Amino acid sequence: MKRQNTFSGLLLIGIGLYFLLREFQIPLLTQFYSWPTILMIIGVALLLHSYIAMEYDTLFSGGVLLGLGIHFHGLRNYSFWIDHWGIFPLIIGLSFLLRFQKTRKGIFPAIILITLSLFVIFASNKPGWFYWINVIVHFIETFWPLLLVGFGLYLLWFKKK
Repeated sequence: MKRQNTFSGLLLIGIGLYFLLREFQIPLLTQFYSWPTILMIIGVALLLHSYIAMEYDTLFSGGVLLGLGIHFHGLRNYSFWIDHWGIFPLIIGLSFLLRFQKTRKGIFPAIILITLSLFVIFASNKPGWFYWINVIVHFIETFWPLLLVGFGLYLLWFKKK
């Protein structure tokens, strides 16, 4: 039996608690009154929904949103937090690993992404040939809105069923 409103209920509880705690202005929680907390709430709601309703197709997206929320919260509040592009493949790889736990799909992308991100983040003496990845990432960081526009145009004109 599938639970229809599990995600909606969990999301409303999380958002309601967020705004209730924000109204109380508890000094210990003031660093959580920001938009990364909303990402974390949505991610946790998706993860809980997946496990409660036993519908594991939202594990990946829940893991990504929770990971991004934690990362952006860490960047905002902690001086020791790593601000490197390699964190994003790590978050996606860990989300693939989380999905693999229940669906047995996605272990190879998980291993590849986690290995690549750990190498990029922690290897101090990267080989000289590895520099091209930084150039590509810088190019993508600069022109990623054009990728969105191009993908949108593709969906409008070429992806008709």
